[in-house]
Amino acid sequence: MKIHILGICGTFMAGIAQIAKQAGHTVVGSDLNMYPPMSTQLEKQGIKLFNGYNSHDIAKDTDCVIVGNVISRGNEAMEYVINNGLPYCSGPEWLFLNILKKKHVLAVSGTHGKTTTASMLTHILNYSGNDTGFLIGGVPENFGISARIGESPYFVIEADEYDSAFFDKRPKFVHYHPKTLVINNLEFDHADIYSDLESIKKQFHYLLRIVPGDGLIVYHGADENIKDVLSRGCWTKTDTFSCEKSAWQANLLNSDGSTFEIIHKDKSEGKVKWSLIGKHNVENALAAIAAANSVGVKVQDCIKALQEFKNVKRRLEVKAKVNGITIYDDFAHHPTAIDATLQGLRAKVGDDRIIAVLEFGSYTMREGVHKDAIENSLKDADIIVCLRPKTFKLEGILASFTKTTFLFDDVKSLVQGLSQKIKTGDHVLVMSNTGFGGFHKLFLNEIDKRFCKV
Repeated sequence: MKIHILGICGTFMAGIAQIAKQAGHTVVGSDLNMYPPMSTQLEKQGIKLFNGYNSHDIAKDTDCVIVGNVISRGNEAMEYVINNGLPYCSGPEWLFLNILKKKHVLAVSGTHGKTTTASMLTHILNYSGNDTGFLIGGVPENFGISARIGESPYFVIEADEYDSAFFDKRPKFVHYHPKTLVINNLEFDHADIYSDLESIKKQFHYLLRIVPGDGLIVYHGADENIKDVLSRGCWTKTDTFSCEKSAWQANLLNSDGSTFEIIHKDKSEGKVKWSLIGKHNVENALAAIAAANSVGVKVQDCIKALQEFKNVKRRLEVKAKVNGITIYDDFAHHPTAIDATLQGLRAKVGDDRIIAVLEFGSYTMREGVHKDAIENSLKDADIIVCLRPKTFKLEGILASFTKTTFLFDDVKSLVQGLSQKIKTGDHVLVMSNTGFGGFHKLFLNEIDKRFCKV
């Protein structure tokens, strides 16, 4: 089958491309915003990329056009597809019909932690001897790729509530028909397609309706929003996790979460000492353990696997250490995720100075939906540096901060300004869910100039 993917460099669509390629199809794709790690990953897989959405790039004998949710009517390539009667579908639909309907799907959903938890779960299953298929919205370092078919009956997928395509406004996750469903947490997000938290809860309840009775729903036992969704009707057995009172609990043996004890139904199951930090990651691990254990993986094997787990790229990833300065890249872009990431880093570095660099990249953040929660989410940072959003005034919000703040109009001036403020021993945490204008490369070049002067 000859497949052309529109919007191929999105994290989800890049995964679809790799799976289609592994299944033996001829795959090419088009996109506007091509940046690592997805662009380089696709090129390594031998998938040809076209820059822009040009109709002449779509072969007339294309068997199927898979349409990403960034595409809308009026797009030149999409108009060509429709006008010429080429077969097309959404990514989630293609994935279910061609791959998932024959698999036991373990889906990881929730507002935060999906990528990390799905990566942990995949690693645990793989470690226990299962050649597990997966599609994850990032690059798990244990695998080096974001998707594969796998030979085992299991398939792990990061299941988000964003819409599937312009012609299919259902959330992606309803296409997957999971037998094992993890719900990490539930908050308001994606303000571009959801009007409020209630509309998101409704979609999660639609998801509950399709989980089979002999399956399992693993959820955060302290999340009231999830409990509310479950109270509307649940036809599947459930299991709970959290650092508080749940069936699966954790006792933090180090405050930064680098060592913790696993407790299942009040019985200690062992200790994990790993490379990750943060209470949120400990809870991600509990969710992964609960899901893996439900399909027969022993807890001791889960522990061994987690001790060899490497985090996903752009999740508190150390990009460089220069002159005693540590520079991190993190995908956090929602106040809760920003707060959790900073808490974990603060617990690790103690009193060292943390400089938080924030881009308002997601629609919800750049529209100022969570602006009242920004200050509290950044409380563990010593200095806050922001790229000015174009859609709301950040100056008034920053004026009320008790911490030192800086606001820059563009990436170039931010890089230059920040490079003059850092000093040996600093931890620079860069938080963005976009390419951030190539910030890291520009910043590293700038501080190399500063600290390498003779």
